[in-house]
Amino acid sequence: MSRIRLGSEEIRYMTIFENLTGAGIKDCVHSENIMGFLVNQGDMGLAIGKSGSNIEKVRKATGREILVMEFSDDATEFVRNLFQPIKVRRIKIHSADNEKVAIVEVNRNDRKKVIGHGGHKIKIAKSLASRHHNINDIKIKTL
Repeated sequence: MSRIRLGSEEIRYMTIFENLTGAGIKDCVHSENIMGFLVNQGDMGLAIGKSGSNIEKVRKATGREILVMEFSDDATEFVRNLFQPIKVRRIKIHSADNEKVAIVEVNRNDRKKVIGHGGHKIKIAKSLASRHHNINDIKIKTL
């Protein structure tokens, strides 16, 4: 895992998230008006809250859309968690030419959800995968 550098904006948003949800945060990245929070393994329920109430609190406090993903030490499970609640059929991680690439197979109907509006969700997922498991790229394959 590479060393993660956070700016003052990310630290501020992580503090807001932790204070409002009680969930531990490992990392935070953003893409335009969307914040992606990586919560500690086992803290997803705390982060979401009953019927999504904690996510809504964070959304109102930050004025941004919020994505929450759960950390895992296992690279395959980590990549799967990046796309929850979308059903991922299969994940293959392979190394070639000093690069790790994750191939994520999803149903054709879920492709837009995986990528996100304007590609923001996949951009956040790629950033987190790179920072925590040295995965250089994530490719989406539809079935």
